[in-house]
Formats: sequence, structure tokens, C-alpha cells
Amino acid sequence: MKKMVSSILAAAITCSSIATVSSDIYSSGSSFNMVYAADTYFEGANPVISRGVPAYSGKSDSASSGNDEHYFTSWSSSSGDYLAYDLSGVPQAQRKKVLAAWYNLSSYDNLGAYASRNAEPIDYTIEVNKAQGGNYPSSGWETAVTIKGNGLSSRQHYIDMDGYNWIRMNVTKAYGDKVTLNLDIHDASQGVFDSWIFFGDSITAGGMVNAYGTSYASYVNQIDSRFFPAQENGGIGGITSKDGKEHIDEWLSGSPVHFVSIAYGTNDCWGNPNNVQSYYSNTKYMIDAVLEAGKVPVLPKIPSSTNNDVGNNVGYYNAMVDKLYDEYGDRLVHGPDFDDFFKKNTWGLSADGVHPNSEGYEAMKKLWAETMYENVYTKIGSQTQLPELVKGDVNGDGEFSAADLVTLQKFVLGYRNAELKNWQAGDLCEDGRIDAFDIVAMRKFIVSRKELQSPDTPHETLDELPGYRK
Repeated sequence: MKKMVSSILAAAITCSSIATVSSDIYSSGSSFNMVYAADTYFEGANPVISRGVPAYSGKSDSASSGNDEHYFTSWSSSSGDYLAYDLSGVPQAQRKKVLAAWYNLSSYDNLGAYASRNAEPIDYTIEVNKAQGGNYPSSGWETAVTIKGNGLSSRQHYIDMDGYNWIRMNVTKAYGDKVTLNLDIHDASQGVFDSWIFFGDSITAGGMVNAYGTSYASYVNQIDSRFFPAQENGGIGGITSKDGKEHIDEWLSGSPVHFVSIAYGTNDCWGNPNNVQSYYSNTKYMIDAVLEAGKVPVLPKIPSSTNNDVGNNVGYYNAMVDKLYDEYGDRLVHGPDFDDFFKKNTWGLSADGVHPNSEGYEAMKKLWAETMYENVYTKIGSQTQLPELVKGDVNGDGEFSAADLVTLQKFVLGYRNAELKNWQAGDLCEDGRIDAFDIVAMRKFIVSRKELQSPDTPHETLDELPGYRK
């Protein structure tokens, strides 16, 4: 990882957001969790703003199915078509920055014994347009995101829409030359908070799908109408924590998603009571990967089972979950206790005693929403005193200085003891993630103020950091 960051630092000379770096002050929620702190200042809501707005497609008459309230209906077309939304009727303050989230019903990634791909976009762009609303503009489209070789069934993109009225997803290549998806646009003008992905095995794949029954996002919205999460289903049937460990860095790369659920274990313990250390190590790796990406890890308990090959071993593995809870403290969000739930509600299990039935899956989504509302949403803005957040002040000392540059570089390089007290303050490129480009932006601004020659420069200089290049 350190070699990769060094290469990026050497190559990344400019950043589109460098000119915006300043000492502007943002109010911030108190750090009930280190990773949440920078995002609570805007009360954490990323509501959907595209529901029912005018939708257009070049080849298909199903454009309006892409942004209605149903996820069992979709925009369906062929390669070389677009799905465009006229957002001119949405107040400008709610679409300066947006989160574009699209969903297809294939398995999340093409791995495992039960992988399926159907009408996924492979090559596409997300484009914006300044044209006035009312009539679909045939010209003036500007590319905000370009994706080549996609193999996932859903993605999220953080888009700058300040001054633009239109957004579209333009698919140039799709699996089987057909494309089917739903596209939601969320208000992210104050940042990305209410954005989730649920990684796991077939139990996650069946439980967190948003097209059948009531989705996790809808349950959260029923509890508190301010929220409607962006919600990706990262469940893949037949895989284990080892598969999650091997792919999580790739899955998180470039994603602005904020909360990441890690829900493996059933296949690890199926017929195997002696795999607990491997499960623990794999899960710990994934938690660390999430934290190092500047995101929030969530870990639920492994579900109880009436199948003895699983049920007799679940306790050994959930002991590892408890161990991880203790080790990470409030840096790790506790997910639902599915062990306790299915012990008490065996009616929710199907004939195999392992997978939930339709009622059980519905109950899982509801329990996810209730648990996360208690463990995450109720803590947003709960503090009466709101400390100030200085842009660039990642170490939380109230100032933006060279010390913040040292802290940020250590964090990106993967130092275990490197923590960002104010995560969003370090996102200088304003692309929803922390990476080497933010280091470049921070260093360029500090150098311009000649702070590297200041007597206040910390005793550990940048040149002493592994992988640093002038």
C-alpha cells in the first residue's frame, strides 16, 4: 500500500479542489464515534431528490420506472442508451453535490458458486448538463464520472452538480447488451453520511435486497422520515470471510459509501467448529480496511440456526464477534444480534434451518433498521455544544498546519496508530474519500503559506515519512 501511495503522490500534481482549500469554519457534531464526528454537522441526512422527477431515455419507454418508489420495476434498455433526470425543479441548495446510486439485481460480484450477472452496465459515464429544465438537451453534456469494465451490481458516485440542472447515466456497454437498473439521486450537498453497503453471504444477499418486500432504506424512512439511505446489497451466495478479505479493498476502492456492514460467518462455521481463528483474522482485516478507507465498519452477530452443522458452531464464532467488539470499542458499530433473534424466532428460518424464509428476511431488514436507528441515527446532532471544524484540521487541534499533513499522510499510508479526528476536514478534493490526492492538495496549500518553514512545524518532518517524495 505504501509503495502505491508513493507512486500516486509522485504522479498526482494537481487536484481540482485545491483552489477551494481555506480556513472556512464548519460546525460539527461531537465525536460520539471518531469516524462519525465530521459528518454530524449537517444532521446526517442524504434524502432522495430524484423520486418522480421527469425522466428520459433515448431507446426505452421505461425511464420513469428507474426513479419511481418501486425497486421491482426498473429502467430497461440496451447498450448505447441513457437514463436522464431533470432536476431543475429541485431547490438548488439540495443538489450542489449529489450521490448517484444505481442498483441492478444480479449478485454483487461475479464470484462464488451462485454468481449471476444479468443486464449489468459494464462501461458507462455519469454526466451533467446546465440546460434549463423542461426539454431534454441533446448537447451540452459534461462527463463527471467514467467507469470501464464494471463487474458489480451496484455503485455509488459523489457528483458536483453546482450550477447544473440535469444528470444522466449513459451506458455504452452492458452484459448481454441489455441494461436494467434503478437510479437514485441523493442530496449530498453537505457531504455523504447516510450511505451503506452490506457485505456478506447468501443470508445478506437475500435479506438486504431492496426490490422485494420492504427495503432497509424504507424501514429507516418509516422510523424517521428525514432519512432514506443509499443502500447497496453486497451479499454473495456461498462465500466466506476469506472471500470478503480477498476482495474488500477492491470493493471499497473509489466508493464514497460511509457505513460498511461485514456479515460473514455462516459458511465459515458450517460443519467446521475449528475455523474460528481464521474467521477472526479475516474479519479483523476487513474492519481495518474499512477504517483505513475512512469509513465506518458495522458488525452483526452471526445468525443462529436449527441445522446442527451450523447451529452447534455459531457460538464459537460469535465469541470472536464479541472479542472484536471489545477490541475496537466505539470505532465498530454493533449490528443486529441475529443469534439471539433466530434463537427466539425459529419461525423465520426456512426448511434448511439456515436461510431465513421470506418472513424471516423481512424481519431481518426491519431489525437492521431498528438497530441502526438506535446505534447510529439517534446519535446524530445529539450534542448541544457544537465544536468548530476547520477545513484541513484532521488532527483536531483547532488549526490547519503542517502537523495535519503529517497526520493525513500517516493515515493514508496505513499507520495503525494514525487517526483522523475530523475525517471530512481532510477531504480537500471533496470527492467523498481520503486518499493521496488530498495529501497533494494539503501540501500545496501549506507550501504556498510557507508553513513548512514555520517554527511550529512538528519535530517529525515530512521527509522522514516512508514513501514520501518531494
